[in-house]
Amino acid sequence: MITLLALVILVVTLVIGVPVPFAFLASVTYLIFTFDYDPSFLLPYGFSRMNNTVILAIPLFIIAGGLINRAHIGDRLVGMVDLFVGRIRGGLGAVSVVSCAVFGSITGSAAATLSAIGTIMFPKLYTGGYPRGHSAALMANASVLGMLIPPSSIMILYAWVGQQSVLAAFLASVVPGLILTALLCVVNMVLVRGNRDIVVREPIADFPRELGVRTGRAIPALTMPLLVLGGIYGGFVTPTEAAALSVLYAIPIGFLIYRGLTLRGVGEVLLQSAVTTGVIMVMLYAVMILSRLYVMEDVPGLIMDSLTALSENRVVLLLMINLFMIIIGMLMDDVSAVLLVTPMLLPLIIQLDVDPVQFAAIVGVNLGLGNITPPTAPLLYLSGKLNGARLDEMMAPTLWMILFAWMPTLVLTTFVPELSLWLPRVLLGVN
Repeated sequence: MITLLALVILVVTLVIGVPVPFAFLASVTYLIFTFDYDPSFLLPYGFSRMNNTVILAIPLFIIAGGLINRAHIGDRLVGMVDLFVGRIRGGLGAVSVVSCAVFGSITGSAAATLSAIGTIMFPKLYTGGYPRGHSAALMANASVLGMLIPPSSIMILYAWVGQQSVLAAFLASVVPGLILTALLCVVNMVLVRGNRDIVVREPIADFPRELGVRTGRAIPALTMPLLVLGGIYGGFVTPTEAAALSVLYAIPIGFLIYRGLTLRGVGEVLLQSAVTTGVIMVMLYAVMILSRLYVMEDVPGLIMDSLTALSENRVVLLLMINLFMIIIGMLMDDVSAVLLVTPMLLPLIIQLDVDPVQFAAIVGVNLGLGNITPPTAPLLYLSGKLNGARLDEMMAPTLWMILFAWMPTLVLTTFVPELSLWLPRVLLGVN
């Protein structure tokens, strides 16, 4: 009951607007003094767990994402994708989805992807006849692909907290991310198929020449994920070194090729990244102590006993765990949510004979779904704000996308292990 109350304190403080690091620290403080633990034992434990070079990848990828956003790299990616699907009714929506997937593979952040690609695509979608509510819902749903297509910040956090391979966690979410990309494109085209206000682009007269021009413009942007992921999976660099490489690569192409970066812009990116990193590090410290307390008080065992009291069916238990993660994703941002659910639920998942690598993909899909599920839906609100759309205008298309894109992806990711484990097994030899 006491540990449950600590979780309630955490959730309530987050809901009422207490800054996330202080909410985590409040929960930790409550548990320490309630159970009369010696702080001289727990506090150094938190510091010792954070002494890991893997964590350096997080601020470096945050900096890289900020630099990429400032350099307007998304414009070139959108232009290239539009060349192939722009003539199809609903094709501009598909351009938005695929652009989010590609840009998400560079930034690793849903919010950064939505801000960057949304700023580019919302005017195009409006001019193309798309209702504001539909386009805002589509971009909110597609932005979550930044959490699934590697390199993803939340996969780094999951791997670190859960003591799993970062590379395996990256690869686990690739196939679910691609499935979600395809389903979002299909649902978008079905929803707009009867809308005669949608503008269909005329054929390009000299397609080969235009393809060459747009490809040339996009190559520097597309080279970055190839460089980073190729270096990681080829064994040439670690994830931390790859993050540093992405920063070093983003600066010259931002200044010299795309000319979107300025010295002032770089300074602002570094300042914003420092603030974000500081928040994350405080949360990490609190989570390390929380995870230790969870183990010492057997919180996973208590949760498992509570769930099995309702049902001992493995399928039902997995569905309840998924529902819990969706609710957490509705209440918290993706970083806070993955830091909370990983130490709490990973032991339960192992007891249910689910591979921890597969659970990385399950966590990513669930938390992404929570971020766009009303009534909280932080990404949905952000998208509506960027596009000037009301929540009631976004509700219907969002529910259709949840029903026919998200739910099939979640069910497949949860109950078909090979979708998440095939790539890690082929490339890394994960059992």
